[in-house]
Amino acid sequence: MVTLGILSAFSGDNINYLLGGLAITVGVSVISVIISLIVGSVIGIIQFEEMPYFSSFVGTINNIIRNLPLLLIIFFVYFALPRIGIHLPIFLATVIAMSTFESAMLAEIVRGGLASIDIGQFEGARANGLNNMETMWYIILPQAYKKMIPPIISQLISLVKDTSLASGIVLAEMTYRGQIVYAQNSTYIVPVLVMLTVVYFLLNYGLSLIAKWFDKKLA
Repeated sequence: MVTLGILSAFSGDNINYLLGGLAITVGVSVISVIISLIVGSVIGIIQFEEMPYFSSFVGTINNIIRNLPLLLIIFFVYFALPRIGIHLPIFLATVIAMSTFESAMLAEIVRGGLASIDIGQFEGARANGLNNMETMWYIILPQAYKKMIPPIISQLISLVKDTSLASGIVLAEMTYRGQIVYAQNSTYIVPVLVMLTVVYFLLNYGLSLIAKWFDKKLA
């Protein structure tokens, strides 16, 4: 009976239901990754450039966000913003919260990556007539991102795993749907958790393989 109960956890309906959650998990992750990479890079560059007052202000806000729990930011976006008239769908609220948190984390990685580039690279570029923006875009960022690939991928892997926190606001992502499935039958708990473990592992292992490919490509 127990074996039959475990096998029934892998019924077509349950699998399809969990795959629907996987689609939401991937959707949140992909959108958040794109936004985080863009916003995080901009913030990191602003901090690195040390613009009077502005860089300090941006850095202070960034440090505050980095030191807050992601779950608190998710709750704030979904539950607190409606109090001031900003009502967001669960999916959008999750994307905004995760993008905000991950942008802050990636900004620090970008700032550190830029700081690791030898000052001679900046001086050489300017000596050849490149302005500040051209120096950053053509000379500094390509070198810096090569060094930043491992920590950036590590942070993005954390982002994929952290999508499970959105179950706290009832986003129907994979972890939340897994809870719904095994709530039907206690014998489903282990097989569903094993299934979720395998899927998260494959997602994150895939990211690590992509990171290795980029590392070799840019070597």
